[in-house]
Amino acid sequence: MTDEIKREEAIEALKQCYDPEIPVNVWDLGLVYKLDITGRNVKILMSLTSAFCPVTDYLVEDIKNSLKERCGAENVDLEITFDPPWSQSMMSEEAKAKLGL
Repeated sequence: MTDEIKREEAIEALKQCYDPEIPVNVWDLGLVYKLDITGRNVKILMSLTSAFCPVTDYLVEDIKNSLKERCGAENVDLEITFDPPWSQSMMSEEAKAKLGL
């Protein structure tokens, strides 16, 4: 294990996390606005598809656990924002195709 988590490793860990109501991972949905890595510490600024998302706590824990288990992250600081609000335009082309958009 290296001293610093590679960005690609963190992205792959994020791609394992899904909103249970949408069959696309949080990375391809465009929910992650900012991903900063310092050593084994990860800081994420992200949004949700809705401010009233009923699975917010589940999703936050899933992301933290994935980064810790898959990348060896020691600390994961995850902040939720709605500025700017998420929109379908933030999704990857692959995600749009999967959802038929």
